[in-house]
Amino acid sequence: MRRYIGIDPSTLAGLVELDQDGNVIQAFELQAPKVEEVGLPAELERINWIVEKLEESIFGAGNWGDSINIAIETFAYGAKGKFVAQMYGIGWMLRDALPEYIDVTPTELKKFASGKGTMKKDSLSVEIFKRWGFEHKSDNVRDAYVLAQIARAMHEPVKLTSFQQEIIDALKNPGKPKLRKGKKERVG
Repeated sequence: MRRYIGIDPSTLAGLVELDQDGNVIQAFELQAPKVEEVGLPAELERINWIVEKLEESIFGAGNWGDSINIAIETFAYGAKGKFVAQMYGIGWMLRDALPEYIDVTPTELKKFASGKGTMKKDSLSVEIFKRWGFEHKSDNVRDAYVLAQIARAMHEPVKLTSFQQEIIDALKNPGKPKLRKGKKERVG
């Protein structure tokens, strides 16, 4: 059986797993337990806890023979706040633990769900519900759901809109130059 997993890695990490028909197998948000101490050991403890729980959810069910396809939202390089270091730690440790994955930018995720790469999270939830009938109170889980749909669309004969196909083509051919509408490709 093929499994498609979307992960929004953060201090509130979202994970969604779909089967090859797009049915939800699991969908949840993780938040590391509060740690009394402050400083590096506490941060590392929180990072390790989230990564271990995500790994258990992906590989712990004894589905080693399954084909697992994973899409992860890329780093929020412009993020600010006290948890940024933890977000990067979670992202790097998770990527190191996975055998294979694709990185999807927030813009690609939003465009795949709505046709607009600049859609606000509140409006995006409406688009996700209209397109797939999926609802969840957490925007991290909603993002993970779209990521799982992207992973699925890369491997299954899924009916896609033109803007969704554009995202899949870009992810499958990352080195291919992208043309903007109305511009001609320069030769030489």
